[in-house]
This record gives sequence, structure tokens and C-alpha cells, in this order.
Amino acid sequence: MRTAIVHYWLLNHRGGEKVVETLCRLIPDADIFTLFYDPSRVSPVIRSHRVTASFLNPWRRWYRHMLPLMPLGLESFDLRDYDLVISSESGPAKGVLTSSSARHVCYCHTPMRYLWDLYPDYVNEWSGGPIRRWIFASFAHYLRQWDYSTASRVDEFIANSQNVRGRIWRAYQRESSVIYPPVAVESFYSKPPEDYDLIVSELVAYKRIDSAVRVYSSNGRKLKIVGQGPEYRKLRTLSAANVEFCDRVSDKQLRELYARCRAFIMPGEEDFGMTAVEALASGKPIVALARGGALETVPAGGGVLYNEPGDACLESAIRTLERMEVLPRELQKHAAKFSEKEFVERIKPMIAWPSIGNRHRI
Repeated sequence: MRTAIVHYWLLNHRGGEKVVETLCRLIPDADIFTLFYDPSRVSPVIRSHRVTASFLNPWRRWYRHMLPLMPLGLESFDLRDYDLVISSESGPAKGVLTSSSARHVCYCHTPMRYLWDLYPDYVNEWSGGPIRRWIFASFAHYLRQWDYSTASRVDEFIANSQNVRGRIWRAYQRESSVIYPPVAVESFYSKPPEDYDLIVSELVAYKRIDSAVRVYSSNGRKLKIVGQGPEYRKLRTLSAANVEFCDRVSDKQLRELYARCRAFIMPGEEDFGMTAVEALASGKPIVALARGGALETVPAGGGVLYNEPGDACLESAIRTLERMEVLPRELQKHAAKFSEKEFVERIKPMIAWPSIGNRHRI
């Protein structure tokens, strides 16, 4: 059985790429196809596989601005010789063309946010000036139609959370199974908390990191932020001296930051929130917006979930957490349900050989 793994782009080492890593270990002879690829930015596990990038790859530096061309890039891949195609989707990935005898399983982190549930925010607030908003809006309608049509190319959807399962139904009217993404929970550990809270996130608008920066700059508590993204300069401008930007760090450094932090802060709605699970595996409580994946990952007594986005609600949640008793071992025990072992045991039957011939099973 020849297997192809299709991932939207391999330019970072975040949650989606960690799913691809697990699939690579599960299917060691699988080939990988992606729109954009930078070997220096991914793990050795991914680099050990044969990776094919699209014809758009020479322009990967500007990948965020190349959405209108991505359908062409995906449909240019030749997947005729593959029996099983597993697409890893949150940007476009499921849009590849497969043979009629192949089985296509889509592991969906979320339907594309900027075309579906967050489209009003992108077009009205986050896309820049009026010219950029007009350009984005003019392409978005066509891309939504294309994205909806490509759902029919998928034999089976797997959602990374109940939250995303609902989004898949609203966007594509397709049912999906839920398999939580793999987190290497056993590699995290807990140490006595030091005087800082932690954010680990891509620095993009929908993550609402600006709210946390304003709150911490005002209250004087120490905050460390790990991550990169287009909001970096704006956030630095907003921040006071007690807010530290750590940029990108090694896995070893990240585990140490988790282990020694006082609390983990998640001010935006997450599809699932692998970073929250990593914090729980480090025995640390969560302060998070009570939407999306946080409702599935943060247990009772595992932190504070606040109902409305905004600085005042976040500040109140931080103060509430100060009065709570935290039991690190209980948080670590809860995090174990999101392990890589659990992921593998649940996904293996869905991509096993007997299921390949049953192309239209939904």
C-alpha cells in the first residue's frame, strides 16, 4: 500500500506539523506533499521522508499572500500511484486530486478560518487597509466555492476536536469522527513555579495576544511569549518591560519554560489547543477564553475559563487563578488522555489496509 501524506505547508514546527510527525512514524515509507517546504524549519522525522513541494515553493517567503494560487499548487501533484492519501488540513490540503481507487482521509485541524468562521474578522479588521480588504474579499468568494467543492474529494473526515467537528459540518455538511491530536505528554515535567506566566503561540491576530500584552503591561506581572508571526512588531510596541518575547526556542528550552511558569495564558479561541495540553502535562493551570478547544482540554480545577474576550475579563481571570489551589499531578494525569499512543491507537483502524477498498464509507 503506497501512502501519501499531504500537509498544507511545512514552514514551522507547530501542532499541525506534530501530527505529520506522528503519521510519519506510523507510516515510515509514506511520501509527503506540501505547498511550501523549508527543510531547516521542520524536524528530522519529516526530513527523513521524501518531500515534494509544489511549484509555488520558490516564493515560500510570501506564502501568506499566495492563497489564490494554492488550489493550482495542490492540483498539480501527481498522486495516481497512491492507494491511501491522508491530508492534514487547516490551510488548503484536501484539494488534491487522487485516483478513483484511492482512499482519501482528511485529518482536519479546522476548515480554513479566513474563509469560514473568521472571515468577517479578516475582511473587516485584520486584512489591513481598504485596498487589501477589497483584494481579499474579491478572491474569498471563489476560494470558498473551491474549498466547499473539494470536500467531496474526501472519503472520510477526522476532526481534531468536537469544536472542529461542528465547523466541518457547518462548512461542508459532512460528518466526521473525532480523534484528538497527539501530544508527547511524557516528555513534559513540572517544577516549582517561578515569577512569570507563559504564552506559546503563533503571533497572529485571531490569537488575541495583544489583549494579554496590554493586561500584563498594565498590571506589572511578568509574561514570557514564545512564538513568531506578523503581529510581532505591533505587540512589541504595545509591551512594557515586564513582557519578554522569547521568539522561537528549542524543544528542550520550551519544556523548561513550561515546567517553571506559574500559569499558561490562552486569550484566543483555539481549534484544539495542543499548547494547553503541553502546559497541563507540565502541571500548570490554564487561563483561557471559554471557547473552542479549551472547553475540551481544560479540566475542572485546571484553571480559569472566562466567557468574553477582552482585557477586563482576562485580568479578572488571572486574579481568580491566584486564589485557586493547583494540583500538578492531577493536571498531568488529565493530560495523558491526549498522548501520542492514544492518537495512534484510534487512527490506525481508519487507515488500515482492509478499509482501503471501501472508498465510499463515511
